[in-house]
Amino acid sequence: MMTISRRTLLGTMAGGLAASIGGKAFAGGSYDPGASDQEIRIGQFGPLSGPVSSFGVLANAMDAYFRMLNEAGGINGRMIKFINYDDAYSPPKSVEAARRLVEGDEVLFIAGAMGTPGNIAVQKYLNVRKVPQLFLAAAASKLSDPATNPWTMVGGSTYEIEGGVVGRYIAGSTPNAKIGVLYQNDDAGKATLSGLKAGLGAKTAQIVSELNYSVGDPTIDSQIVQMKLSGADVVFLITIPKMASQALRKMAALAWRPQMFLGAGNASVRATLKPAGFEIAQGILAFATRMDPGNPLWAETPDMKQYMAFLDRYVPNADRADDLYAIGYTAAATAAHVVSQCGDQLTRANILHQATNLKNFAAPLLIPGIALNTTPSDYVPIKQFQLMRFKGEAYEKVGELLTAA
Repeated sequence: MMTISRRTLLGTMAGGLAASIGGKAFAGGSYDPGASDQEIRIGQFGPLSGPVSSFGVLANAMDAYFRMLNEAGGINGRMIKFINYDDAYSPPKSVEAARRLVEGDEVLFIAGAMGTPGNIAVQKYLNVRKVPQLFLAAAASKLSDPATNPWTMVGGSTYEIEGGVVGRYIAGSTPNAKIGVLYQNDDAGKATLSGLKAGLGAKTAQIVSELNYSVGDPTIDSQIVQMKLSGADVVFLITIPKMASQALRKMAALAWRPQMFLGAGNASVRATLKPAGFEIAQGILAFATRMDPGNPLWAETPDMKQYMAFLDRYVPNADRADDLYAIGYTAAATAAHVVSQCGDQLTRANILHQATNLKNFAAPLLIPGIALNTTPSDYVPIKQFQLMRFKGEAYEKVGELLTAA
């Protein structure tokens, strides 16, 4: 385990906010509910219980990050009060949580809320109230649509953009491919499929098998058998990790070895490839935007060293390989950057202004070369991906960064 002093950790971790952390607030500040000379209240909701309660560690990481900043003096001399509630991944409970945060706790803004269904459920309410809903752990394009909901923004990319990057890569690298697609029959799956087809362009006609499954299906074995019979030699799985593992095992049982592509939602070594078996996962291609804490490839980077030291001190019981902690860490750091940019003008409008004018912000744990960029008319912060190939027991980089069209 890495050892590091409190002074060294706080000094290092505050790097990007060095000019604002620990300083005293200036006179003449402007404040909306949730901000004062002494405190800034930030809200979050997500599944701390229920069927996907494991996702709740994202909030734990955010809470720990803000505790670390407070030990260093806060942001511009103000302490961060992070308030999060359990929504059990149930949209009605998400609405209850959002109302409680806005009307009861009077948070300045919401950051890092987890889950597409819940965020969509509260989107209209927060936009009517003009409360920023930022850096969400969700990827639906309707959560980054400034024309319709200008107070809402995702934290990374969108399903459509990711699908488009995959489609363009397949069209360019294997122009004669016979393509098979298995997608989850929900909004996320359909959005990624739509992006894939847009990226393939004229090559969309080379999709020889387009199959889906429902969340409650116990197995996708029949779909894999059907896809093999189609003659597909390139397959893109738009699935949850459980179904991706099943697909890989069934392909191995059928002695079928197409070129496999996985998306950001199912490429996890821990959740998908290890359960499937590393021996049958060799050569799989995936598209990533963040460093995987479990991959030795990133172990010696300054970002990863700082992150591991952060976990050692502030979340000592964390599973170091669980990238949900990393997602929360990045979301909290991005929210802190926006707050620091606001200076003493801590209004909701200024929070939104700063969030929608990010310029090459290299948030911690993003793959080197990838940065957050937004404008008032473009709310998708990440549009670059790193192609990764699975080899041995970890992914390796392939080529240069790929950029959305």
